[in-house]
Parts: sequence; C-alpha cells; structure tokens
Amino acid sequence: MITTAKRLDTVEEYYFSSKLREVRQLQSEGKPIINMGIGSPDLSPSKAVIEAVAAAILDENGHGYQSYQGLPELRKGMADFYQNQFGVALNPNNEILPLMGSKEGIMHISLAFLNEGDHVLIPNPGYPTYTSVTNLVGAVPVYYDLKEANAWEPDFEALEKLELKKVKIMWLGYPHMPTGARGSLALFEKLVAFAKKHNILLVNDNPYSFVLNDNPMSLLQIEGAKEVALELNSLSKTFNMAGWRVGMVLGNPEIIDAVLKVKSNMDSGMFYGIQKGAVAALNCDKSWFEDQNKIYRRRRELTEKLAEKLGCEVYKEGVGLFVWAKLPDGIESSEKFIDEILYEKHIFITPGTIFGSNGEGYIRFSLCVKEEKVQEAIDRF
Repeated sequence: MITTAKRLDTVEEYYFSSKLREVRQLQSEGKPIINMGIGSPDLSPSKAVIEAVAAAILDENGHGYQSYQGLPELRKGMADFYQNQFGVALNPNNEILPLMGSKEGIMHISLAFLNEGDHVLIPNPGYPTYTSVTNLVGAVPVYYDLKEANAWEPDFEALEKLELKKVKIMWLGYPHMPTGARGSLALFEKLVAFAKKHNILLVNDNPYSFVLNDNPMSLLQIEGAKEVALELNSLSKTFNMAGWRVGMVLGNPEIIDAVLKVKSNMDSGMFYGIQKGAVAALNCDKSWFEDQNKIYRRRRELTEKLAEKLGCEVYKEGVGLFVWAKLPDGIESSEKFIDEILYEKHIFITPGTIFGSNGEGYIRFSLCVKEEKVQEAIDRF
C-alpha cells in the first residue's frame, strides 16, 4: 500500500467539495434544488472584459508562458484601482503580485513565512481555508473569538491574554466572511498597532469590499500598515470573475518578494487573455458597482424575507455577498437544521458551523441566486 503524507491527517475535504456532491446527487434524482449555499457569482463580467479576452485570444504572442509577476499593465491596473478606490499608493513594480485567485495566496503566504510549530491567529468564525492551510504547513491554529455582541470584531483584551510569542501570522477579513461585518478604519488602526507590538504579519482578506458596501476600505489605508501587513484582494466577487481565478496580494517589496519565491515555484504564469480581461475589469467606472448593487440589494431584501420565514434573526448590518442569520431559540444544530431544509424543501443553505464553533446557531445565505429562485424558495414554505 502507498500511504498518504501525514499532513493529510490534519485536514478534511473542503466542506463545499463534499456537500455539493450530495446536492448534485439529489439533483440527479430529479429534486429541484435551489442552491443558496456557495458564493459563486451567477452574473457575468462586463462586455468590455469579454471583448478584451476575445481580442487577446487572437494575439499570436498570447499563448506562451507568462511572467510570474503578471503583465506590467495588469499590475498598473491594480495599482490604479487601489489609488482610485482606497487612496492607497502602491508601486506596481514591487508592491503588487497578481495571483490565480486570492485563495492560492493564503497557501503562498503561509509557505513563505511559517515554520513547523509557528502559531497562527485565525478568526472564529472565519474562512475555513485559513485553518486547513495552517495545518498543511505544520503550523498551529490559535483561534480568536468574533461574537455578535462585539459586532463580530476582535476583543483586544482577550487577544493580549493569548500566548503571542510564537504567533507569526494573524488572518482577518473585513468586510467579514461569513457575517458581513464591515469593520472600520479605527479597527484597522488597532490591528496594525497590535501587529507591530507583537511582531506579527497581519493579512487582510478583502474580496467583498464593493458588494452592498457604501464605504469600501483597505487595511493599507492605515499609516505604517505596509511595515507589518499584506492585503489579499480578488476580482471574483467584484467583477463576477470567480472561475477566471484572478487575485492579488499587496504590501511592501520585501514581503511581496518572499511570496514570489514560493509562487514562482508553483505555477508558470497566468494566461495572457485572462490578464487582459482583468485589466479591462479594473477600468470599470462607478456605474458598474452601482448596477451590480441594485441587483444584489433586491436579492438581499428577498433573502431576508426567506430567513425571517424560517424564524431567523437577520444580521442587518452585514454587507457583502451573503446574509448571516441567527437561528430560532431551541435549535441545537445548524447542520441538522439545514439538512432538514435540504431534504424536505430542496433548498441548500450553509450552516454557520463550517466557519468555526462561534458559527453554531447561525446559517448563511448566498446572494448568488436569481430573484425568481429566491421567491420560489420563499413560496416553498
């Protein structure tokens, strides 16, 4: 028998990978499943993006290996985007590294900075990949609580009581996934000061800034943040390009160079046509965001009605691509709750527990569902 590496003992298959198999099986049996679980945008990129890719495919120079650092015009587009949207100045030559989706950046950053036994601060609830990647590289997850009573923000008194000498990286993400908590520049200032005090690399995962959010923010807006922080961002949600796999990591040249050392050994560059499409996306004007949010706003209103139909209490302050809702009193298991709805009403909703123990008692609805389908889900009750 060929045995697997011991590191696989530290992780399980990604929840959506296994659960969606179950959902597809129900669909194959003829069940009319409405999938409100996963945040994969069902809307299309702009016409300009599609045209840019179509033109690039005919470019005879566009089919070979590409630079590990991406096209210069892509890095410039990312720099201009951050300047225009956040007022953050970045050098496109050495402070920006395009990624094949920001998810791969989590692995690259971890490989670049974590040794076996290093500790990593991970939000609870939070994106499950932070934990799985930490385990895969042999580091130790240390969870910090986010709770509704504290607006889903860290308790700094509790953070200071943790054993911090071994902590190398702290993951955060605002707007927060899964709750939609906005965060604030005041919070970012506290986090940067905390990271400097304890010599921790702070990484903000920031893909939801422009969805239903009238005040987009970046961690890099904070003075001195580049000294201790990276930011991950993505075109997946903002520009409906999830399957294209285009993201970026931003920060000071020394930190970016360390990430590049890993990345350059992991892939051979992003397809030329996708990069040209990304450049076009980053040049979209204000009307793009306004039109997208009109759609998401109508979907959110309907989804909130569905949540309330289930007796749930919606977190009204949330922004981003999801609706976070508290289950009625007396419900002991969010996973059992969503499974009953899946098998009885054929609607798939995400249980809060997949994001951590503080997600128990909550469920998450995706807004990547057309209005008529959300209304159909309501009608099933």
